[in-house]
Amino acid sequence: MCIFCKIINGELPCSKVYEDEHVIAILDIAQVTYGHTLVIPKKHCNDILDADEETMIHIAKVLPMLSNKIVKNCKAEGSHIISNQGAISGQTVDHLHFHIIPRYREDDAIVVQFNETEKPDFSEVLKTING
Repeated sequence: MCIFCKIINGELPCSKVYEDEHVIAILDIAQVTYGHTLVIPKKHCNDILDADEETMIHIAKVLPMLSNKIVKNCKAEGSHIISNQGAISGQTVDHLHFHIIPRYREDDAIVVQFNETEKPDFSEVLKTING
């Protein structure tokens, strides 16, 4: 059983921020910034590719509510909402989860960087994506 399932089942302790019948939100044990929270569906699924529509719809309702609450109450300037899909992207627990990472200043302990690459032929990319 995965570590998040153990937390959901009450087998491991956590610092619970929010809970309803579909999700649990807990403080990340590796706080990148003050208030770093994980939003985890109670139904086990590996990632977004494995999640059902009902789970994703509920998460889509909870994420902005919690992000607003965290940003406001922690007096942050904004937040990142991040979900890694697969080991190549940095996913370390094979259970879908979203990080809400409050931002206080530009030199916080998180760096998200988009590097420009050579522009592809967009029509070829669209053809590939659409099959």
